[in-house]
Amino acid sequence: MSTEDPTPTDGGADETDGDHRTDGLDLARAMMRGAVAPGSPAARKPLRRPGAKTRRARRGNEGGLSGAYPDERDPQLLGGEIGRLVSQRGWGLDLQVRGVFARWTEVVGEEIGAHSTPESLTDGTLVVRTDSSAWATQLKLLAPTLVKRLNTELGTGTVTVVEVLGPHAPSWKHGHRGLRDGRGPRDTYG
Repeated sequence: MSTEDPTPTDGGADETDGDHRTDGLDLARAMMRGAVAPGSPAARKPLRRPGAKTRRARRGNEGGLSGAYPDERDPQLLGGEIGRLVSQRGWGLDLQVRGVFARWTEVVGEEIGAHSTPESLTDGTLVVRTDSSAWATQLKLLAPTLVKRLNTELGTGTVTVVEVLGPHAPSWKHGHRGLRDGRGPRDTYG
């Protein structure tokens, strides 16, 4: 073959010496052969199309192996799991009500909170117990304001009526025998 012949004998560009080609193709081929050796993990892994779903390997009946992308089998944050549990069970309003009961003094104010305690919220009726009959009367007068304040905390229409109870009175009924319509204790101690 003559030196003026532009077609190389091995399908590449002109050779200047026996081992190296001027176009660098031999170097690129050698690097590719070294990077992706036959049987290496890179040679066996098929290319993934963008947007294509990956198939997960299965391990018996217990489910698949977790992959590189997040899914429902991966560990989840505690706050997200608790939020999911609350929404599934329908505990949202109950937790809000318990939160308001825990912050009662902040919601109704220092003075009213010091003399009253919320007991229950059932079907829109809030039952509040006071420590004296004077505070029971005062709280009955403030009931519309209290309903409005609680509805801003819990949501409109949650509290419709505030039932105010006075302090617990001592029970004079002791024992098995007692009068049903008796007048109770009188000034007979002396």
